[in-house]
Amino acid sequence: MKKSLLVIAALLALGTAQADTLKKIKDSGTITLGVRESSGALSYTLGDGKYVGFHTEMAEHISADLRKKLGLSALAIKYQPVTSQNRIPLIENGTVDLECGSTTNNAARQKQVAFAVTTYVEEVRIAVKANSGITGIAQLNGRNVATTTGTTSVQLLRKHEKATGMDFKELFGKDHADSFLLLESGRADAFVMDGQILAGSIAKSKNPADYKIVGEVLNVEPIACMLAKDDAPFKAAVDDSIKAMMKSGELAKLYDKWFLQPIPPANTRVGLPLSEATKAAWVNPNDKPAEDYAKK
Repeated sequence: MKKSLLVIAALLALGTAQADTLKKIKDSGTITLGVRESSGALSYTLGDGKYVGFHTEMAEHISADLRKKLGLSALAIKYQPVTSQNRIPLIENGTVDLECGSTTNNAARQKQVAFAVTTYVEEVRIAVKANSGITGIAQLNGRNVATTTGTTSVQLLRKHEKATGMDFKELFGKDHADSFLLLESGRADAFVMDGQILAGSIAKSKNPADYKIVGEVLNVEPIACMLAKDDAPFKAAVDDSIKAMMKSGELAKLYDKWFLQPIPPANTRVGLPLSEATKAAWVNPNDKPAEDYAKK
């Protein structure tokens, strides 16, 4: 009995330690942001340790709000690049405090981590070379289809009713830039991924006119910042900051900056207007998983 009580006490202590991100940030004077190196206009690198994008700049605004909330005169930001494979473990083990990249909020992931309110609603699409003759799922039979390791895109393609009975080979890039290279080099006939990542990859390519996004919308997915599970005070602080940006119009300004205006390094436009689904998520902030979106 005594041993059991000790085990319970230890588990409770561990849970408390894992779930006190605000104290950790205040005590250290540092917040560690998880950022992506090639997640389209949401989060990407310019090299030399510089990370930019819609979600990256939004995370910097959140950090500024957290600094004020914690009464700190300064708050250092550490940028930790993450991948589709390691982003959840790095949140779970406390290496990263807040990951604002291109992570889909779904029921399976909610068992491991928590999500802030949705800030971008994504449509999973197919990118091909403009001269490929591929116009949708029907032309992918017998083809090589690229996606990024640790993402769910090809699973969504296989589950689509139009893919029933089809046979295609999956090729995996280590990150989104590597996946686009598979398409660019001709090793893959199509790249299946979030529409904004595809659009951003095309915009940054040598000859954007050589590519196009085609076919059916494979899925609608809520994208949100990811944080430690069972840390209600930290989640509330992050959500409050995001909701304030939604209400003030700051988030809309950031969206315009990164999706409709020329962006570095090539000063090209992604050219994706704000979708109705994303507008709706801003009007009624929520942290619903992708499964709830699929019910609509």
